[in-house]
Amino acid sequence: MNLEKMQREMSLPYSDAKPSEVTDVYWIYAKRKKGKYPKPTSRSGKWLIFVDPKNVDEVWAKIKEAVEEGKLGDSAKVATAKQNPLAEKSNAKVICVYTYDWTDEKDVRRIREELRKLGITNKIPYKADEDTLNRKYRMKGHARISKYYE
Repeated sequence: MNLEKMQREMSLPYSDAKPSEVTDVYWIYAKRKKGKYPKPTSRSGKWLIFVDPKNVDEVWAKIKEAVEEGKLGDSAKVATAKQNPLAEKSNAKVICVYTYDWTDEKDVRRIREELRKLGITNKIPYKADEDTLNRKYRMKGHARISKYYE
């Protein structure tokens, strides 16, 4: 079983919990419940939304509902209160909103527009999952890894 799948299964009991109150797992996931969305390709990726910890529960609730309603991609995840050694900013929590293929610019930008409607109006980066799997992180000195920044 791969790490992502294992993390998803471990987080299932927390699917309706507030991220700020969860200390047993690193992530809580949301999954689409309405409509269809393409399966992830080898070019999947995510919008990265960095949120002040005091606002993470409120922002996550909006994103989780939008994912489940079929307004975004197929899934999203949010960092919990459990300290993660890979966390780039200790003063922020990250929410990842996934897309199936970063080369489908129309879909990537559609999802970005939906995030704006939810109140995410500041510039945010988009990162390919391949870069994450290759352990490319800004905090480790990698530059220009965002496919989009808007």
